[in-house]
Amino acid sequence: MAPLVLRTVAETAAWAESLRRSGRRLALVPTMGYLHEGHLSLMREGRRRADVVAASIFVNPTQFGPNEDLSRYPRDLEGDLARCASAGVEAVFTPVPAEVYPPGFQTYVDVMQVSQGLCGARRPGHFKGVATVVTKLLCLFKPHVALFGEKDYQQLQVIRALERDLNLGVDIVGMPTVREPDGLAMSSRNAYLSPEERHRALALSRGLSAARELCRNGTRESSALVGAVRRELEAVGLREDYVELVDATSLTPLSAVIPGQAARMLVAAFAGNTRLIDNQPIGD
Repeated sequence: MAPLVLRTVAETAAWAESLRRSGRRLALVPTMGYLHEGHLSLMREGRRRADVVAASIFVNPTQFGPNEDLSRYPRDLEGDLARCASAGVEAVFTPVPAEVYPPGFQTYVDVMQVSQGLCGARRPGHFKGVATVVTKLLCLFKPHVALFGEKDYQQLQVIRALERDLNLGVDIVGMPTVREPDGLAMSSRNAYLSPEERHRALALSRGLSAARELCRNGTRESSALVGAVRRELEAVGLREDYVELVDATSLTPLSAVIPGQAARMLVAAFAGNTRLIDNQPIGD
């Protein structure tokens, strides 16, 4: 069954309020569209955790820098709605930018600590845009649970922080990265890759796996683990943006994997002009 398409804040608020009054539990999956299996896995998990699943499809202009790919970001609303239907989504919010940011809009959400470094340092203002639009969506829908992928790991930690700090009362669920059979993390931006670039892009997941294997074999120092990832990037000519070992919650850099402390290895690199990110847990 095709999902209900909601285009305005007013009709979305009315739909969500009616759902709450009926006593049903709501899951929300915010997206920028061009949906793939990673997004659909969030929607299916939402079905397991709630009575009704809603999604948003909105290419959020405030999280793009002036030289980034807002105008060419891939879009396929008709296909996305069909994919939402296949995953059991009942309503999809698809606003135009002026509906989300009307004339006179001046309120932004800025999560301070976990948005620093990593993608936050390379994409100034990006997480301010992410935090603002996600806060608006959570306040609009008032879902019981909202689901996000771990591929955008720093984004997930930013959203967890804003939900906690603003007392929004939403269960923020992070779901494992969904990968292609060869290990490439699924991403809407993979559509930009030529066949040769896509083949080289496998160095990100290959490097992360090499670092995890080193750690399992007893290597704990950040320099050695980061070096394992860098070697894979360099071997195929990918341009590194960053490779960092960080605390899995605070995202502060670690000099070594410490037993009992959850850690993540995060990587960003360019295949041609396409910036790709990936991450994996490392250590205990």
